Amino acid sequence: MTIRYTLTRVGVLMSPQPGNELEAEGVLNPASGHTPDGELYLLPRLVAAGNVSRVGLAWVELQDGVPVGVEREGVVLAPDEGWERGKNNAGVEDPRVTFVPSLGLHVMTYVAYGPLGPKPALAISSNLREWRRLGPLHFEYQPLLDTDLNLFPNKDAVFFPRPVSGPDGAPSYAMLHRPMWDLGWFREGEGVHLPAGVTDDRPGIWVSFTPVHAVEKDVRNLTHLRHHRLVAMPEYPFEKLKIGAGPAPVWTPEGWLVIHHGVTGEQPKGFDPTTQRVIYSAGALLLDLDNVTKVLDRTSEPLLVPETDDERIGTVANVVFPTAVERVGEVRYVFYGMADAKIGVARLDRV
Repeated sequence: MTIRYTLTRVGVLMSPQPGNELEAEGVLNPASGHTPDGELYLLPRLVAAGNVSRVGLAWVELQDGVPVGVEREGVVLAPDEGWERGKNNAGVEDPRVTFVPSLGLHVMTYVAYGPLGPKPALAISSNLREWRRLGPLHFEYQPLLDTDLNLFPNKDAVFFPRPVSGPDGAPSYAMLHRPMWDLGWFREGEGVHLPAGVTDDRPGIWVSFTPVHAVEKDVRNLTHLRHHRLVAMPEYPFEKLKIGAGPAPVWTPEGWLVIHHGVTGEQPKGFDPTTQRVIYSAGALLLDLDNVTKVLDRTSEPLLVPETDDERIGTVANVVFPTAVERVGEVRYVFYGMADAKIGVARLDRV
């Protein structure tokens, strides 16, 4: 089996607006969705001075069915809660939005950059404009892992759009995420703590589940996840340092298509992107429809690498960071961060 998909650049969709203080350090890594009236929107990460991030809302202009520009409609999420702000940092970052038809809701995962670094959190909306926070995610203790996932920084969380079978056989909502095992950021000298059975300390893609029946009782149970499983680790040269999930997985007859990012190069410890000397590229995984912990296939070469000036020059050089995918008519488009400064769009084709 081979992954029969390609990404073809369409162009730059959104750049920082001159004079807009909320975008002084870039617009990047958007989520996306359609409003009830069918209009396509982006929810970009807006970065103000001091690396303070908010989530904006921008209507996508289409020309002959192709995204060509945006009209801004303000901010829908800001670091207003205490767990989204530290003494020297604050932010609601890198949103991923999945529309879940069985819930009739858009489910947003985002990174709350609070007192203990980046932690995943959740919000829901019926219209993309008003969002209700459900709070930080909670990972149920799993004795076989011999660790508590809540201790660790975590990013790149995104939900599947429909229920799948959990490891216990129960219909479940599933979420991909990427824990990071080095606790030296929190306590000097603490170092790496790996779960039982994991021997590679590089960040990889995990999946966790919450049963459908629990969410039907109370949607807040989406934040309570269990049955944590490792899905994929870095395997090929373009993802030598780490991998992480991108947009919401796309159902295809062959399997769940997961567009992901792979990172190679040198990355010093910590979360300061300006110290990185890395290359972020886009690849893809194909997961089994009945068992999303099983990788059927993956790309050995990236689908998209930083090549244009907009992808090579910016806040962080050499970054292609896919975070959203949407269908327009019969065509799917992937939206991605460009060098942590702008937003690009690429066409996703099956070949």
